[in-house]
Amino acid sequence: MESLNILQAMEEKEAITPYGRPSSTLKIGRIKGVEVVLLARHGQQHTIPPSQVNFRANIFALKEAGCTHIIATTAVGSLREQIGRGDLVILDQFIDFTGQRKFSFFEEFEPDQPKHTPMAEPFSAELRTILLKGCEELNLRYHPTGTVVTIEGPRFSTKAESHMFRQWGADVINMTIATECALANEAGIPYGAVAMSTDYDCWKEDEEPVSWEAVMKIFKTNAINVTNLLLSVIDKMQNKSDDKMIKEKIRTVPNWPKPGIMFRDITTLLKDAVGWQKTIDLLAERYKDFDFDLVVGIESRGFILGSALAYKLGKGFVPARKKGKLPAETVSQEYALEYGLDQVEIHQDAIKSGQKVLLADDLIATGGTALASCNLIKQLGGEVVECCFVIDLPDLGGRQKLIANGYKVFNLVEFAGE
Repeated sequence: MESLNILQAMEEKEAITPYGRPSSTLKIGRIKGVEVVLLARHGQQHTIPPSQVNFRANIFALKEAGCTHIIATTAVGSLREQIGRGDLVILDQFIDFTGQRKFSFFEEFEPDQPKHTPMAEPFSAELRTILLKGCEELNLRYHPTGTVVTIEGPRFSTKAESHMFRQWGADVINMTIATECALANEAGIPYGAVAMSTDYDCWKEDEEPVSWEAVMKIFKTNAINVTNLLLSVIDKMQNKSDDKMIKEKIRTVPNWPKPGIMFRDITTLLKDAVGWQKTIDLLAERYKDFDFDLVVGIESRGFILGSALAYKLGKGFVPARKKGKLPAETVSQEYALEYGLDQVEIHQDAIKSGQKVLLADDLIATGGTALASCNLIKQLGGEVVECCFVIDLPDLGGRQKLIANGYKVFNLVEFAGE
């Protein structure tokens, strides 16, 4: 991203910290209205070897500049057959195999005040979720989890080391992330990392051992994917405050319609003029440049969301209803409930072959109704450009069900583990 002219109103700032100078000047500007700070980990011309990077100064400078989150990019070697060249890995764990670095801000503790940073989950769950959604929406080749082993560098691994790291459970290997991630956690800054696989280190007998030239060739070829992902993440970060406001206006009703269910009630959002308008505006902004003809809304709250969105975007609206509620000839699709089966129907003449359709509903839970509606649209010759929801309940697996069946999914807010 640093080499691209993507920062608006950009200024460069020299930083001096108690730990020395960071690796580069700070480039400060805005992307899509979000203030962003770019720092080149290895220097502007990649002149700083990984073992000589002043990680403490880098993280301290970012914190002093007001950064509330850090998103890092890194090239990695793959230690797994399934992680191919150019694939992205959204890291969730690290193994630190370095030994010569300053990996803590503390040289000593205050009397009786030791500081031991918890590190069970070193990568921010919030940032990982945003990165994963970005990968899904951009249709990138990615792996949702991965353990990185960080070695000292600048040399690459021996074959014996490479095989050992595989036995340890590492999925990818690099020379920076563990140190950086640990310091970010110690500084209290949520940290997320997207890794691009550029090689197979040296464990794979039918592949050439890793070389710097090969790393750079793959990285340059696929850099646009990483850039687009980061731009997507920044866009989502911009909407975080709006999403939080929308989520706060959704009422939770415990034990309805039966014990153990936490019902997410959008009627409180619907009656709030500011919240409801913001909901429609955010969705309209997302879909204003999409090429599609119709919005299909699923009974019943999908009628409210879908018709408002269709009106805002100047599109037609089609209702997908429960069995027996549409007067003209219909096509129907059966889907499973917790106990038994149900059906959803669409008028046979509602969608013409070749038309592109946006599916809309208030909430995605198990995904049964949404998948049945998608299949009906497909049966009528339509193409689902995306499935759009206000709320996702990720613990119930509906989002993944739709994705597994080839459908793209977008939602504004989620209630995970609540």
